[in-house]
Amino acid sequence: MEQKARITSKGQITIPKAVRRALGIKEGDSLLFEIEGEEVRVRVAREPVSFADYAGIWREGEGMSWDEVNDYVRDLRGRGGEDA
Repeated sequence: MEQKARITSKGQITIPKAVRRALGIKEGDSLLFEIEGEEVRVRVAREPVSFADYAGIWREGEGMSWDEVNDYVRDLRGRGGEDA
């Protein structure tokens, strides 16, 4: 995928919607810029997620419903269902 963005006079850019969706990024997320010569690699700066982060979020008959669990996991992965 190739997308183009213009830099403002303040050095800001708007990340195209297709790129935000592809990377699963939303407001408040951080990006890392890696520079090699004249090329820049941009990647999402995510906190590592371990299995322990998910432990105990669902128990039969108590706590969250399956839909709530799925929404919770999507949010943790940064893939909420809302349009960015």
